[in-house]
Amino acid sequence: MPSFVRPRDARLRGDRPTDSLASSPGALRDAHAGPAPLQWLQRQVRRARRVPRLLSAVVAQRRGPMQMLRAIARIYRASGAGGVLRAASALEARTRQGDTSAALTYARWIARHDSIDETTRAALRQRLALLPQQPLVSVVMPTYNANPAWLRAAIESVRSQLYPRWQLCIADDASTDAQARQVLASYADDARIKVVYRSQNGHISAASNSALALADGEWIALMDHDDLLKEDALLWMAEAICQAPEARLFYSDEDKLDASGQRCDPYFKPDWNLDLFYSQNMFSHLGVFHAALVRQVGGFRVGMEGAQDYDLVLRCIEHIAPDQIRHVARVLYHWRTHPQSTADNAGAKPYAQLAGERALNAHFQRRGIRGSVAHVGNGYRARYALPSACPLVTLVIPTRNGLALLCRCIDSIRARTDYPYFDILVVDNGSDEPETLAYLEALARQADVEVLRMDGPFNYSALNNAAVAHARGELVALLNNDTEVISPDWLSEMVSIALQPGVGAVGARLWYSDGTLQHGGVVLGVGGVAGHSHKHLSRDGAGYFGRGSLIQSFSAVTAACLVVRRATYQAAGGLDEVNLKVAFNDVDFCLRLCAMGLRNVWTPYAELYHHESATRGSDETPEKQQRFASEVRYMLERWGDTLRRDPAYNRNLTLASEDFALASPPRESAPA
Repeated sequence: MPSFVRPRDARLRGDRPTDSLASSPGALRDAHAGPAPLQWLQRQVRRARRVPRLLSAVVAQRRGPMQMLRAIARIYRASGAGGVLRAASALEARTRQGDTSAALTYARWIARHDSIDETTRAALRQRLALLPQQPLVSVVMPTYNANPAWLRAAIESVRSQLYPRWQLCIADDASTDAQARQVLASYADDARIKVVYRSQNGHISAASNSALALADGEWIALMDHDDLLKEDALLWMAEAICQAPEARLFYSDEDKLDASGQRCDPYFKPDWNLDLFYSQNMFSHLGVFHAALVRQVGGFRVGMEGAQDYDLVLRCIEHIAPDQIRHVARVLYHWRTHPQSTADNAGAKPYAQLAGERALNAHFQRRGIRGSVAHVGNGYRARYALPSACPLVTLVIPTRNGLALLCRCIDSIRARTDYPYFDILVVDNGSDEPETLAYLEALARQADVEVLRMDGPFNYSALNNAAVAHARGELVALLNNDTEVISPDWLSEMVSIALQPGVGAVGARLWYSDGTLQHGGVVLGVGGVAGHSHKHLSRDGAGYFGRGSLIQSFSAVTAACLVVRRATYQAAGGLDEVNLKVAFNDVDFCLRLCAMGLRNVWTPYAELYHHESATRGSDETPEKQQRFASEVRYMLERWGDTLRRDPAYNRNLTLASEDFALASPPRESAPA
């Protein structure tokens, strides 16, 4: 008999794990509708006739033949021929819609969804007329020996704003380039532009403070002297300010300008994500600050040059609540790339990375967070200190037979876990193989292991709930029996985060046996209900703007390896053993933690293999399909709108795959 422990990713999409090619909601519903066996066979025959179309879909994807063959092989190993047919159908549909990541370039996406013509301008002016107020926004710009053409373009991008209530406050930091000063002097007749010429060079923090001193606006927007504001940037910010008058910080999405001035490399960010912000300065650009808050914290700090804006935001968030930070999910800022810019070369300003470290560590110290932050190449890593007396963690491992898997899992825990204080609770769901029973009997005689026998039909939620109720640990770690520990500090890392205030569940970075990523956090809405971020990312891949390799919050993490305080687990009601016996119970649980005001954190520094589907049996039975369809319906009814608006994702990114491709069209914005 196969193990009854369902792989987490399989539960995200049903009993059969699938590749991202089979992730469209239509394919999901079609694959699990639960027909009678004859009807199902007839459907497969009809689908088989579509196989030749897969070739045209592959061409549209512009993938290499070996890449596509590997993808097809992965689907076949996980789902058989039916899975390949479903993948072909989904890919064909996506190709017809033109929503494939390779085919839909950013330039084409801009032309379809983000260009401004006269019709668009008229609509934007109507939005402007409906604003209940028009707050004054002071754009603060320090400059020093700027490229004259770029400086003029930056200034003109502010003057071209559709929103009229702005002023531009420029501080020239004793430029030695006469041309740059001439550019500034040419705007002397524009009363909206205020310029101060510093007598000596003080670097960017001092210059920014000089520009800040000129500002009369209630709101401060930060801008570099070689970048551009999008024509509607301040309008969207003003609208957001009016919609959320209690907010004090706003930030937008951004992209870059290449050497030819073309827009490229868009960063569509999540809503406020504290853990990701500790990993990278996702706030800039465009950042807009309440002026009184900026002055309250003392403006820019001299000595933090290169990370002065990062440091400013860190000090600001110490005085406001998380819901006072709002994200405008639109590209409003164009960051110019050139060899001296960190937009083009993160190593161009190594002092900036060191300044970022200092800013983050100072913030931790002010907030009383026991830990430290260090730059790790593609961002920063926060390490949280464990208490002097480590709390007991109970590792909960459901299983049924699958002796080789269970042995490998437990052996890896014992051999590769440096956390000093844990015990193991194996939940046996009716094993009947003599070798497994003998192994479980031997385990039960060990001082730090307990075996809890629970016979009956497989119900993953009920197994874990019973185990947690029985557990002795202050924290519990839900663990699949087909996982294998890789990093010795996996449990120390997860526990150190789980003990932080405001944290609910903590998830790990899980790898397939072939070394590609299986779980990098859960993204809501992908494939209909939820999918795994960056699925099949390579070992050396950083992911979308580093998000495949940095600590961050997600709306949900997989329970294949999940750590949470036992009291928190019970306060949330545990896993839903009535409506979600197999699928989506971890997603539902994590969403209930979010509803409690907690955040779920994923860390790439706790690493395990997830030998997914190694014990999966037949998954085409009508009973399983009907059960899955019921669980899908429950999730859509319970969390429908939430699934479409994941705050840890972005409306401009697709729900058709896990690779952060562009959404065409973007989804509707969530209300402020």
